[in-house]
Amino acid sequence: MKVLLDIKDSKAPYLMEVLKGLSFVKTKQLTPHKAKVLEDVREAVKEMTLIKEGKLKGRNAEDLINEL
Repeated sequence: MKVLLDIKDSKAPYLMEVLKGLSFVKTKQLTPHKAKVLEDVREAVKEMTLIKEGKLKGRNAEDLINEL
């Protein structure tokens, strides 16, 4: 199982040491860029879910292309 945690910077070193001390846990820190990309993808999936549920209005793909 994979779990993503959002931890205050001041508390992160302590928690990372605790996690590293557990033989059954592997840790890997994300770079700020990767964390931002992951957050953006998460937000996009959330918006798509709301659009599919009819709770949010989507945009026409042609309008999006013209905007670019």
